[in-house]
Amino acid sequence: MLESKNTILVIIDVQGKLAQVMHDREDLFNNLRILISGAKLLEIPIIWMEQLPDKLGPTISEIQELLPDMNPIVKDVFSCARNEEFKSRLQELHVHNILLAGIEAHVCVYQTAMDLLDQDYGVHVAADAVSSRTDSNKQLGLERMLLEGVVQTSVEMVLFELQGIAKGERFRELAKLVK
Repeated sequence: MLESKNTILVIIDVQGKLAQVMHDREDLFNNLRILISGAKLLEIPIIWMEQLPDKLGPTISEIQELLPDMNPIVKDVFSCARNEEFKSRLQELHVHNILLAGIEAHVCVYQTAMDLLDQDYGVHVAADAVSSRTDSNKQLGLERMLLEGVVQTSVEMVLFELQGIAKGERFRELAKLVK
């Protein structure tokens, strides 16, 4: 079971023109908004990553506006776990479980998941908050992650798992988010 005290959310490379050509992009963007809003409500730390923003463009405004007090970590490697600033931030947070979301499922999300598994983290992927340019590459990325030991979840499933109880103001706010 995931718990908010030992989990972080990593948002990977939801940027510029690339984000606009993702398979089912409207569902992806909506699910990312819900996931980020839910993580903030549950007080789960978020690490926000960008791949070469000078070439790919900045993170889409729908995501940026949810993270007004944050700056992305810029990377030039596919795996977030090979970026020194990311690794440093991860060590500061002292968590065991990492929830991945973003693009592309078969490249940056997949390679990040593999490296984090190698470092003995519990790695989870929100399957409805990742995508690739084609559905077949998304599905292949998810399948490979599952075969290697990544836990697949959905935005609604993971938010209620992290909430844990069906009462209180936080639960009511979370329920509003997913409706």
